[in-house]
Formats: sequence, C-alpha cells, structure tokens
Amino acid sequence: MAGGSAIRGSRVGAGPMGEAVRGEAAPRIFVSFWCSRAHESKPSFALEAEVPETWDCPRCGLPAGPDKENPPIPPKVEPYKTHLAYVKERRTEKDGAAILQEAIDKLHGK
Repeated sequence: MAGGSAIRGSRVGAGPMGEAVRGEAAPRIFVSFWCSRAHESKPSFALEAEVPETWDCPRCGLPAGPDKENPPIPPKVEPYKTHLAYVKERRTEKDGAAILQEAIDKLHGK
C-alpha cells in the first residue's frame, strides 16, 4: 500500500471533484510591453486592474515598458568586486606597503 497523503485520481491544481465548470473568467485586456532588446510580451490583466508601468521581459529578464519606441533603460550591473578590490579602494599603495612591512616585522620579532 502506498503511504502518504496523496489523493488518488486527482492532480495538483484540480478543482473540487465533480465540478465541470470553474466559473466565468473576469473580462481581460492584453497589454504589449517591449524591452530594450525589442522583445514583446503580452500579459493579460483584468479590465478593472491597474496596469503596471514596467513588466519583466520573460525572454531576457530586462524591464519592459508599454512604449515600443522608448523602452526602459536596462539597469547598470556592477561587476563583482573581490575583497582585495574593496581594500584597495580604502588604502593607497604606500599605506599597504607600510602595513605589510609592519606585519613582517611583527612576524620576525623585530
């Protein structure tokens, strides 16, 4: 016997048993959104819903807007910085050499 809480004869997302019709869908509108790579997506919204200013492009993930001629500007992605890069932002070469020399002297017992 199979264990668990599985309900036989149904699937995920199935409605109540015996219900032939799920009811009427709300009236919908389709709105076109374009990203900076000229991909078009057409999500649907309920008539009374507020349409957002931007929508994430399902093909490339960039923000998309309703104006084909002026799509939203892609966000600037900062490259990954290593710990050393952050240290070099805070210290000059001269400071780094002085700290290194101090650590070497301490190691050698001077």
